[in-house]
Amino acid sequence: MRAVRVLTAALLLLGLAAAPAAADSSPSPEASGDSDGPTRAGTSFRTATEVEQGQTATARASTGDYLYWSYPADAGQRPTVRATVKLPEDHAAQTWQLDVYDGLRRRQACQYGAQTRTAVAGAASVELACVLRTVRAWSEPWANDPLPGTYYVRLTALKLSADDLGKPVDAELRVESKDMGGAVAVDGSLSEPLVPGIGSWEKAKAVDGPGTVLAELEPEDGWTSGWWSDRWIWTAIGGALAALSGVLGYRLTRGPGRPRHVPPGA
Repeated sequence: MRAVRVLTAALLLLGLAAAPAAADSSPSPEASGDSDGPTRAGTSFRTATEVEQGQTATARASTGDYLYWSYPADAGQRPTVRATVKLPEDHAAQTWQLDVYDGLRRRQACQYGAQTRTAVAGAASVELACVLRTVRAWSEPWANDPLPGTYYVRLTALKLSADDLGKPVDAELRVESKDMGGAVAVDGSLSEPLVPGIGSWEKAKAVDGPGTVLAELEPEDGWTSGWWSDRWIWTAIGGALAALSGVLGYRLTRGPGRPRHVPPGA
């Protein structure tokens, strides 16, 4: 019975350890309410304006411009990119599109969301959204899976009349992520996140000059690359339960103990 008590205590300790880990995986209300973001957008991948997740970036532009932002995303996150374009009062029908690219400039598909929308003539604004696939800690070289690193957002009008070209518009961008937890964890990790200026982006540093880093933002807790997830906790709990089941099964199958030997004449 002593072994059973020890295993029971171990399970209680594991349960207490799992509780704060589960609480940390939920998004922070304070972070989601932060709206102090940049007030401009870049015009290319190299000049993309960096924005933190949870911030609202704004920009004043002209219809027909290409607007670029960048943000960091780590393993286990499923980012959602939302954009709102406030249109001029008098305009014809316009079609806007939101595209997302990873650190290798590979276009990433949206799981769902209105990535392309058409604003009817006179509409006050148009809203777009793209829910990406969950960022993986590791992937095969031939795959197009989203990986940890910098992601680029491009917002532009695809179809518009010649009269609307050059009219002023106001754009807003916001990126938020949901932590998917250990259910999407994989056995493997990247040596470095796909961030411009690291790894294969050394060529860009050679062109732009020594010490150049094209992206400086990273997740609040740093790049984890999938080395830790709540899957480790539940694996430990499963092992402890298996050991406890073995001890209980042994005691049940062994049967009652042998009677104590009573010396003759006692």
